[in-house]
Amino acid sequence: MRKLRFLLFLAVKSAWNRRFTLVLVLLSIALSTILLVGIERVRGQARAGFAGAISGTDLVVGARGGNIQLILYAVFHLGGATNNMSWESFNMIKDREEVLWTIPLSMGDNHKGYPVVATSGDFFRHFRHRRNQGLELASGREFEGIFETVLGSEVAHRLKYGEGDKVVLAHGAGNVGPLHADKPFTVVGVLKATGSPVDRSLYINLDSMEAIHVDWRGGAPIRGFSVSAEEVRKMDLTPKSITALLVGLKNRRTVFSLQREIQEYRGEALSAVMPGVALDQLWNLLGDWVKVLVAVSLLVTFTGLAGLVSTILAGLGERRRELAILRSTGASPGDIVFLMAFEGFILTAIGVVLGLVALGVSIAALSPRLLDAYGFHLNLSPPTGTEWLIAGGISVLGLLTSLIPAFRAYFLSLSDGLSPST
Repeated sequence: MRKLRFLLFLAVKSAWNRRFTLVLVLLSIALSTILLVGIERVRGQARAGFAGAISGTDLVVGARGGNIQLILYAVFHLGGATNNMSWESFNMIKDREEVLWTIPLSMGDNHKGYPVVATSGDFFRHFRHRRNQGLELASGREFEGIFETVLGSEVAHRLKYGEGDKVVLAHGAGNVGPLHADKPFTVVGVLKATGSPVDRSLYINLDSMEAIHVDWRGGAPIRGFSVSAEEVRKMDLTPKSITALLVGLKNRRTVFSLQREIQEYRGEALSAVMPGVALDQLWNLLGDWVKVLVAVSLLVTFTGLAGLVSTILAGLGERRRELAILRSTGASPGDIVFLMAFEGFILTAIGVVLGLVALGVSIAALSPRLLDAYGFHLNLSPPTGTEWLIAGGISVLGLLTSLIPAFRAYFLSLSDGLSPST
């Protein structure tokens, strides 16, 4: 035991004499840890946020089409529907005994590139995201009448809108369509950040969507015909169709039977999709970018470990006398291997710990800003099992790569004796 303490003491003293070089190695390993564990954290949070874009909804219903396409425009408000579903079909589904609640959605307009979603007050009461969390208002109130809008947090933040501001909607999904300039909307509320597509949309009621299109046909205003905002208020604004429908059931065991009945409905060609299944399919399609990031991080990690090996090997020439002295004091070749491998392992372990601490500090500092500015939710939490495996894997790789200079030192210590290398 005394011999081991003595050898470790000499190893620490030797490392301290090479501290400037070893600090660079530590930083390299810490950076590798930040990248690998950080990417795993982002991947896990991104998948959770992706799956949590909608929660508690049993079925998403729309016109017949692809499942992923339906999820893209109904949940993420990307792209557009090939067709709408009729108001009669909406009422048919809403009135079914097994249905607890419904949220109609009508889309197709935008404001400065942000999608406009027409819906009902049930959206604020029943829509859930990320582990069944409801929507909350950061300020103001829900829309009540026509020409009132509630903004997602990102829209309000990026465009610097608040209660009482006027916004003009544009026709079409892109930021290039003609404006509904004669019927501006008043901002009456702003939603709290959710880290979901809700943050990147403007919400109006279904009557409002009808109101701004009463004097439009075929995506353009009717020439020589105009209906003022005051006249519109007196009209019947019941929608003739909607883009999609979110459905919540009283008992989830009925989801498969209702899905089948909706898809076999003879009155209209409809699709009914379970969002969890479709989101998993969509994530699998988008997973390649994660693999690329992991591959880059692995390259950085191996580069850091290669730097560790190179540094120790480069220092062996200067340490040959030190190793020879250790041999003369009773250290065996096995002791030399142990010391060199131990040094590499300790350096790697310290670098991993520094990386984990730096990552935690970075998440704590950046998480609120990421949520406010980009709607990305990044939790500060203890490392997951996978993250511990990554950290442990880096440490084990550090130990294994340290065996290269360790065995090199083994053979040098056998041949050198007390004579320095010439």
